[in-house]
Amino acid sequence: MREVIAAIHPWYAAGLTTGLATVVATYDSAPRQPGSAMAVSQSGEVIGSVSGGCVESAVYEAAQEVIRTGRPLLQSYGISDDEAFAVGLTCGGTLEVFVEPVSRRAFPQLPALLAAIRTAEPVAVATAIAGPAVGARLVVCPDGRSGTLGSAPLDDAVTRDVLLMLARGATGLRRHGPHGELTVFVQSFAPPPRLLVFGSTDFAAALTRQGALLGYRVTLCDARPVFATATRFPEADEVVVQWPHRYLAAEAAAGRLDGRTVVAVLTHDPKFDVPLLQVALRLPDLAFVGAMGSRRTHEDRLRRLREAGLTEPELRRLSSPVGLDIGGRTPQETAVSIAAEIIAHTRGRTGRPLAGTAGRIHA
Repeated sequence: MREVIAAIHPWYAAGLTTGLATVVATYDSAPRQPGSAMAVSQSGEVIGSVSGGCVESAVYEAAQEVIRTGRPLLQSYGISDDEAFAVGLTCGGTLEVFVEPVSRRAFPQLPALLAAIRTAEPVAVATAIAGPAVGARLVVCPDGRSGTLGSAPLDDAVTRDVLLMLARGATGLRRHGPHGELTVFVQSFAPPPRLLVFGSTDFAAALTRQGALLGYRVTLCDARPVFATATRFPEADEVVVQWPHRYLAAEAAAGRLDGRTVVAVLTHDPKFDVPLLQVALRLPDLAFVGAMGSRRTHEDRLRRLREAGLTEPELRRLSSPVGLDIGGRTPQETAVSIAAEIIAHTRGRTGRPLAGTAGRIHA
């Protein structure tokens, strides 16, 4: 959605109307997650995707209708024997897609929303998709809100709900009103999660590329200025020359780490690793802490950490040797292995081949 919002701004600035389609709910093996978006211009240009190609044609027609009428639509795309190939959603899932007009008149808060997204300020949009005032929206940030869903008490209740979701970076449906008659879709634009990579190695360079690809804000940190340079790590958002444990402790003290932050320790040098992991494993809210090294290095590292006073529950938070067992040898293959474990861990999945599992693919 971030990229789609930015891409439609020139149409918006030119005074044109865009049909914006957003996935608001998914069921079973739907191909895209809530918040995925597709925009259609008045001239028929398409940006983004709601299903990876399954129902784009039908959504395109709905977006054209919304541009013509100015009235939003809530569409459901599922599968049945007589409609599967007509609609195109052959994966067995169901998508609910909200299609709305975006113009200066319909969405006056768009420039402020885009400015907040560009500066990585937390902001969320709550849009009424069913019930009273369909298409009304509330733009919420920690410092205030704009727009209305119909009344001040309702706006207050939704704002409280949205701020809780924004703090977690959560996107999804909420119901409000005495009988839940108002359905609101909340799209959170939280700052991207952080990936902190320690150690200026070839493996670190490959992992910074993987992290950027996955949407992380990537920091590369190393105490050695000759190796930690922006030239060697062009995909990193920032390169920090500092002792790793001091940097991590300072970031924690400043409140710049949260439950989505990932720490990857790739130095496999005890004078850097042990002090750094002492700090990392005692921070309760990190999403993942992994360290590279051979099994011998891992055992030596555990011994040193125990001598430094870390407890067994703290040590169990460490994934080492980091990465899934895919046979990776090159820096690039190893980075894929590490990234795959991070995804599996943060999503609560096993990392096993899907062919050897049963049940739903998408949790």
